[in-house]
Amino acid sequence: MNPEKIEPITIKKAKEILLQTMRLYFSKNRKGEYQMDRRRTRPLYLMGAAGIGKTEIVRQAAEESGVAFLSYSVTHHTRQSLIGLPCLKEEWIGGELVSMTEYTMSEILAEIYQTIEETGKAEGVLLLDECNCISESLRPIMLQLLQEKVFGRHSIPDGWLLVLTGNPAEY
Repeated sequence: MNPEKIEPITIKKAKEILLQTMRLYFSKNRKGEYQMDRRRTRPLYLMGAAGIGKTEIVRQAAEESGVAFLSYSVTHHTRQSLIGLPCLKEEWIGGELVSMTEYTMSEILAEIYQTIEETGKAEGVLLLDECNCISESLRPIMLQLLQEKVFGRHSIPDGWLLVLTGNPAEY
């Protein structure tokens, strides 16, 4: 594959690749531990024209794999909804009680935990739609998410695969 050219694939082939990736991502050893170190895994990225079914094939693959599915469009998010809102807490530092800023949990991460409770499924797919359309101010937050699987100080739970979608620039 030429790294300078994106080679198109069919929806059927994309779904096959998703299912294969999910089998690998969710596979466990005899001790019940994930075989892949989540810190080394990278998200999947599907790019294609609007309306071709990117979100739907990811939803279908999650369903066929028996894992939960959660989809978010990131175009409407702000810094606060991604990393949480600041709040004050008190801590002892150097023998003195001081007020410090701490961040609440991200709306997206809170939704993952709610999905786990509602479905009873600890494993799932978090789909972030339209990732190539996020504002420039959110790019550092998204980079941290892609590299470290965290929003601010809060991590995506183990067992959750990150899938991104986007539309080509001409769309």
